[in-house]
Amino acid sequence: MVDTNADAAVGMSQEIRTQLAPLQKAALVIVAMGVQNAAQVMKNFTEQEIEKVTIEIAKLKDIPAEVLSEVIEEFYQLMLANQYIIQGGLDYAKKVLESAWGHKRADEIIKRVEATTEVSAFYLLQTVDDKQLLSFLQNEHPQTTALILANLKPTQAAALLSEMPEEAQSEIAYRLATMEKTSPELIADIEEVIRDQIGTVFGGGLRRQGGAEAVAEILNSTTRAAEKNILTNLKEVDPELSEEITSLMFLFEDIHKLPDASIQRIIKEVDSKTIALALKSTSNELKEKIFSCMSERAAEMLRDELQYLGPVRVRDVEAAQKQVLDIIHQLEETGEIVIGRGAEEEEIIE
Repeated sequence: MVDTNADAAVGMSQEIRTQLAPLQKAALVIVAMGVQNAAQVMKNFTEQEIEKVTIEIAKLKDIPAEVLSEVIEEFYQLMLANQYIIQGGLDYAKKVLESAWGHKRADEIIKRVEATTEVSAFYLLQTVDDKQLLSFLQNEHPQTTALILANLKPTQAAALLSEMPEEAQSEIAYRLATMEKTSPELIADIEEVIRDQIGTVFGGGLRRQGGAEAVAEILNSTTRAAEKNILTNLKEVDPELSEEITSLMFLFEDIHKLPDASIQRIIKEVDSKTIALALKSTSNELKEKIFSCMSERAAEMLRDELQYLGPVRVRDVEAAQKQVLDIIHQLEETGEIVIGRGAEEEEIIE
């Protein structure tokens, strides 16, 4: 005998779930996680995302347990599908899902993933070995390379740009900085090339459009040699653009603009030999600023170390400066110091 009441309840819960917006479903999943887990997840949200989700959480009321269960199950299925796609592409994901839930259910899940995520061929590149990716990019047109770098994480893009020939670095950086909204046709063509080379994955929209800010973010993580080469060449091609990019970056010489407390915090993380080597070719203004943020004894020892350092290779000085800059960016990411960039420097209340 069929339980019509149970069937009616299931049908009603499915209807309610279908009517829920993606943001409402996200709010339900976060509530189901519990306070501690939800707090950890929301740390990765932007302020705008936190605000939107929090509002939806506040609106939640009278949600049947069946609806909550179905939303959680849907979330679980989407996460599994995403994982399988990244591991082996769309075909692999379909096969695995079909073996678990059958063809019809697997097809429904894949369609939901396509509708609710931005996984693209560009995203897949982030999982590829950098050596293979570098080999791939070196055979591509600078405009194609610039578009691909714009869609990678800045640290990955920086590492790749640093390894490219010097004559190509500034050309790619210039195209990246002057990149405007890219046509869907060009994006589709490039994604097709990527799929042929790396694997099958369904398409999605570009998350970045390049520009001066993207170049500045990448250059902050490149080697000092690559940074100097690119900025020098860009200055010759387009002085205004070069100045705009530089204003968005934090350069080694900008350390003298930081508050004494921030400089003292940086010094604690860097050994004296690295500081001495990094200061070898810098201005007296920066040297004196560093000395003023140290104890008299430590400053005197650093002066002596600089005096007896002797001739050093340019690349060693640049490597030491890069090491210091990496530490500065790490301290900024953890919120221990604040660095200002250009005209948009933040005001700090002591």
